[in-house]
Amino acid sequence: MDRFRNVSPFIVMDILDRARRMEDVIHLEVGEPDLDAPPGVIEAFEKAVRDGKYRYTPALGLMELRETISGYYKERYGVNVSPERVAVTPGTSGAFLIVYAMLLNSGDKIALSNPAYPCYRNFSYILDADPVFVALNADNEFCIGTDELEGLRDIKAVQVSTPSNPVGNIYGKDRLSALIDLSRRNDISFICDEIYHGLVYDRNEHTALEFDDNVIVINGFSKYFCMPGFRIGWVILPAKLVRKAEMAIQNIFIAANTPAQYAAVNAFDGDYLGKVRAVFRERRDYLFPALSGIFSIPVKPEGAFYIWADVSKYGLKGSEFAEQLLEKHRVAVTPGIDFGTVGCENFVRFAFTRPIKELEEGVNRITEFLAGLQN
Repeated sequence: MDRFRNVSPFIVMDILDRARRMEDVIHLEVGEPDLDAPPGVIEAFEKAVRDGKYRYTPALGLMELRETISGYYKERYGVNVSPERVAVTPGTSGAFLIVYAMLLNSGDKIALSNPAYPCYRNFSYILDADPVFVALNADNEFCIGTDELEGLRDIKAVQVSTPSNPVGNIYGKDRLSALIDLSRRNDISFICDEIYHGLVYDRNEHTALEFDDNVIVINGFSKYFCMPGFRIGWVILPAKLVRKAEMAIQNIFIAANTPAQYAAVNAFDGDYLGKVRAVFRERRDYLFPALSGIFSIPVKPEGAFYIWADVSKYGLKGSEFAEQLLEKHRVAVTPGIDFGTVGCENFVRFAFTRPIKELEEGVNRITEFLAGLQN
């Protein structure tokens, strides 16, 4: 059986590659922060290399980093997480791979959002698991709820993301707690992607670990910490899964990048990270009203750095819109089909990962493009 028969390309990366070969492009496609890493990160990376700290670490990661992550959960959320339960991975993609491999056997069902980050479904397909898609829209606030989960049968795991990609919505405390409680009562493994924690603008986010020690939480340094190319993520595991995760990492990755782990220890700079959040809030507060006057946007993003917009009133599918906008006006955006099927084909995702001056130019070009469509 071909495990790749349903695996789709990562469309946004294809668009980015194409846009990089063009001149004068406004990049609103890729979810990669443009800000510098926290001040101590580069120095720590260079020092690690100079000091010869580039041998393998233990599979679960550098203990100093695991302890730092543990302390972060205590300080930020008031949650006690033993460093022994922290596994460091090559990006969050590495975390998803080992978690799915541990939890899902061939044919097992995992409940996923539609729309959602495409790697969720693609990892499921690669492992010959069976993703079951829950259609999300404004009616359910783009969140999987207890009603949706109760309507599914024989589910082995459920995966949510908060704040979400591509919508930017947040699972509130009551909704998240209820979903975790239902999962526990039905022996469903609960996985929470919290990679956009910290990039939250209107209310406090809650980690799933506030409600149950047996959930699996995945996070990393690529978004809030502005370290995408370092490829360092982490996963908080129930104690019973730690040894299994260690064996998976030993065999698949050996360990995450050593100098990058030393660098990540120095990433938890609260003052700098507060400035990062403020920059992205300012961009959100510019781009959301600017695009709301042009497109139908079902949800104001409370977190992450994306806007999910319906472009169908202009007579184009999202993929057609993205293609023509890039070719004619040099603005790169991501078509909705990268994030799902049913209900996503009319959408595009805008990433506010560029300075406001470039966002303004992008809006001007989009306005010109739409004026041309209507003539």
